[in-house]
Order: sequence, then structure tokens, then C-alpha cells
Amino acid sequence: MDLIKTSVLSAISTIIKILTGFVSVKIIAIYIGPSGIALLGQMQNFINMISNIASAGVNNGIIKYTAEFKDDEKTKQKIWSSSVKLSVILIVPMALGIILFSEYLSLNLLKTTEYKSVFIIFAISIIFFVMNGFLTSILNGQGEIKKLTYVNISGTLIGLLVTILLVIKLKVYGALLAIIISQSIVFIVTLLFVIKSNWFKITLFLNKIDKEYTIKLLKFSLMALTSAIMVPISQMHVRDYIATHLGWDKAGYWQGVWRISETYLLLVTTSLSVYYLPKLSSLKEKAEIKKELLRGYKIIMPIVITSGIGIYIFRYLIIQILFTNKFLPMADLFFFQVIGDIIKITSWLLAYLMLAKAMTKLFILTEIIFNISFVVISILMINLYGVIGVTIGYAVNYVIYFIITYIVIGRYLNKVE
Repeated sequence: MDLIKTSVLSAISTIIKILTGFVSVKIIAIYIGPSGIALLGQMQNFINMISNIASAGVNNGIIKYTAEFKDDEKTKQKIWSSSVKLSVILIVPMALGIILFSEYLSLNLLKTTEYKSVFIIFAISIIFFVMNGFLTSILNGQGEIKKLTYVNISGTLIGLLVTILLVIKLKVYGALLAIIISQSIVFIVTLLFVIKSNWFKITLFLNKIDKEYTIKLLKFSLMALTSAIMVPISQMHVRDYIATHLGWDKAGYWQGVWRISETYLLLVTTSLSVYYLPKLSSLKEKAEIKKELLRGYKIIMPIVITSGIGIYIFRYLIIQILFTNKFLPMADLFFFQVIGDIIKITSWLLAYLMLAKAMTKLFILTEIIFNISFVVISILMINLYGVIGVTIGYAVNYVIYFIITYIVIGRYLNKVE
């Protein structure tokens, strides 16, 4: 399946996700306000981080090797069985740890022990988050993009319904709980789609751990876990810094702008993960890789730039439609956020090659350095310019990241072997 077809299917899923996201954000904005949205961002970061760690960070590895050995059942058995065993080893101690430290986590992340039970419920549900990511990665690697699209649409609609019901009834507590419950339900939906696939056999998941493929998967694990830890922690630290020095409402403004960025960039980021990772993984010749990268820029960047400009021009209307008048001060944050978004995608088109070709050391090094630099630059800019400084820091950080990525990947593609 080529980039255009993948993008079309991704677009269908993404459009539905955006539309339902509009409703979800509006409900959340009305019932819990800017400070509540900031707390929701903290919890979402924590859940993403823990889910990735519990999965051993092997999902990208599953996509890559499933795509490479699509017709090799024995190899897939080694890959999938090893992945399941790695996850089981990690899930149990992590779940127990979260339960034991639930009060501490609630106090330090959400500034109150009131949400202790949310962390306990999440601990019990971790397995559903992990297995859902595992199964969707297999669908991706198998090239079953239609099924993956149906799964994503189902998940989006379920998430919306659960969010509306719980937020209206339980306010902030309900919003936090909705993230957990909706993902647990989505796992069941994903499982039903996977079971109906012709290639599905339960025996493919029950083999013992294979040493060779465990080592290969752990290369991706190291990369994924670095992102899983560094990205949420950097965002949580910056959000906490804004909340501590400027107030939770200001943190909520930034979270609102960040949410809009995530939403309008969904089409691009989904296409990158669904199409680019398996595609770049399968290409062997550097000339073919260059051609694919250039093709990606020609197709994707006009979409990103046009969307970004549109978001900026209509920012006041977007705020009034998606949020409430309480969020109008966040209009000042859009300019540098949009610039950062455009440069980010420009960088990511190159950076995905690190994942596809398992450039482990390079990927880990850049993730650590640039997540730390995001925090440092953002704090410096916040101290100078207030809350708008976080978006300036975001844009500046990605300018530096793009320059470094362009140099490194350029050397790789031009290297004579």
C-alpha cells in the first residue's frame, strides 16, 4: 500500500478522530476548565509513559519485523511470542508498584491525594493498554490498514462516549477515569478484528522467548523507552513549572494549544507510523530511501504548512468553538506553536529513518539531549516572556533538532559503503 492510499485511509480515521475530539474537548473545557485540562495532560503523559515501559517499548520493532517477515510464520512466532513474554515480565511489578505508590503519585503529579483511586484503576488496566498496542502493531506490520482504520475509528467513538458520560457526571475525576476505561474497552474491539484475520493463530503467541529476536526487539525497546520516558517527563516538568510559577490556568492554556497541535497533525503523524516505518524498513538501497523521503516532503509538508497557517488565522474562532471564553488568552501562544509544529514534522520525516534502520545509539542520544534542551530552553523563555515562552522554546528546540538531524541523516544517505 503506497503513501497516498495509506494517507486516505488515515485521513478517514483522523477526520473522525478530529470531529469527535472537538466534541470531547468542548465538553471537557465546559465542565473542568483550564486547570482541569492541565491536570488531564499530566495524567495522559503518565499513562503514555507507563504503558510504553510496560510494553517493553517493542511496538515499533513488532511493526518493522512483522512487515519484513510477513509471510514467514515461524519467524513471526518468535517475534510475537518474545514480545508477549517481555511484556508480562514487566506488567506485574509495575502494576504493583503503582498501586503501592498511588497516593504519592496522585499528590506529586496532580497535587492532591483525591485521585489516588484513578492510579489504582490504571494499574489494574495496564495489561489492556499494552495488549492493544501490541495487536495494532501487528495489524500495521501485516499491512491490514483497513482493519487498523476500523480499530482506530471504533476507539475514537468509544473514547468520546465514555468521556462525555464520565466528565458530565464526575467532572475532573471522570475525565481522568475516561482515559483508562475507554482504552480498556478498545482492546476488546481490537482483539475481535485480529481474531478474524486469516493469519491469526493463538500458537503464534505461545512460543518461548527467542534470544536472537529478543535482542533485536530490545534495540527498538531502548529507543521506544527513551522516548516513552523522556517525552512525557519533559512535558510534565514544563507543565508543572508553568503551574507553579504562573498558575494552573496558564498551564491549561498551553495544554489547550498542545491539544490542538496534536489534533490537526494527526493525519501526518498517523501516516508516518502506519506507512513510513514499515516502508523505510523494507527499503535497502539508499537511492530508494532518498526518493521516498523526497516524496514524503512533497506530499506531507504542503498539508502541514497549509493546516498550520489556517489554525493560526482562525485561532480565535477555534478557541470559541472548541473551548470557552475562559481560554481566549491562549490565542497568544499559537504563532510560535505553529512554527514549531511545521519544523517538527520536517524533522520527523528524517528522524523516522533512525527508527526504521535501528540507529539505536543515535536515536537515544538525540531523544535525551533534545528533551532536556526543550525543558531548559522553555524555562529560560518562560522566565523572560511568561507562558508564551514555552511555545518559543518549543520552536527554537525543533530548529536545532532539524539542523542536527539533517546533518546526521545526510551523512548516512551519502555514505559510500
